[in-house]
Amino acid sequence: MKNVIVLMLLISLFALGCLTAQPPTIRVGLIGLDTSHAPAFTRMLNDSTHDYFFPEARVVGAYPGGSPDVEASYTRVDKFTKQVAGYGVEIVDTIPAMLQNVDAVILTSVDGRVHLEQVKPVIAAGKPVFIDKPMAASLQDVKEIFRLANDSGVPCFSASSLRFVTPLRETLQEISSDAVIGCDVYSPASLEPHHPDLMWYGVHGVEMLFAVMGADNETVRRVHTEGTDVVVGTWSDGRIGTFRGIRHGARGYGAVIYTEEKIHRIEPDMSTLYANLMKEIIAFFRTGKSPIPQEETIAMFRFMQAADESKAQEGDVIRLTE
Repeated sequence: MKNVIVLMLLISLFALGCLTAQPPTIRVGLIGLDTSHAPAFTRMLNDSTHDYFFPEARVVGAYPGGSPDVEASYTRVDKFTKQVAGYGVEIVDTIPAMLQNVDAVILTSVDGRVHLEQVKPVIAAGKPVFIDKPMAASLQDVKEIFRLANDSGVPCFSASSLRFVTPLRETLQEISSDAVIGCDVYSPASLEPHHPDLMWYGVHGVEMLFAVMGADNETVRRVHTEGTDVVVGTWSDGRIGTFRGIRHGARGYGAVIYTEEKIHRIEPDMSTLYANLMKEIIAFFRTGKSPIPQEETIAMFRFMQAADESKAQEGDVIRLTE
């Protein structure tokens, strides 16, 4: 009888251990240490004193990268590399060397032009990858990254952190998608000469706009001045969405969502900006499921490319269906 009790106790303890066992920590690699996002993400994963610490994953390796012709890259890569290394991260000289010891990758290079080439070895190694904004510096590269990932069965997604800000998510949960009849969004939109205008920084606001309006954008028209851009899009069902890019005067992020019954005004809580995004990234690494349809990301870049075409044509309407 005593042996039976001991056996039952052992079985109970084993079952309890199975129920409480945590999944293994995700070993994350970073590519591109030339943006403040790199140390910000690393601290959330490696510093247990952080207000938004995520013990489910840890940055274990990083490749600095850097672009010699982008001031925002070459002036910061050394500083951010030292910061990331300070959290116990191994700094390596090549992407393949980093890939040997990681389960998943966050590509944070600030220069969207290099993302396609940098992500190729990640996809070849079969590692799920999150690509920080901008996903690329051209619509063509965005499509090619998704093609390579899909052909290899590798989970891949990209997003701005502004898509996941709490007030926006709560509002979209409150209203049904078919209740939205229009949306106006604003955000900073500084320019960088090697990137199509909105793909450098305006992508943050464009991401918010498409989170509300969806992918079926049909026309784009842009009014451009030195300090401001206003881009007006029409959607397939006749709805209108606008993006205001700010380069002069007070700057901030926000949106106004129009529905039949109410006008919703969104002002992001910047204190939880990266934490909300990191929660999505970790869930993506666990499940392999992107929180954003690929066609929506592609539609965003088509919108931004069309905005440049409209600017070149002095504000003409660009019809995406053509």
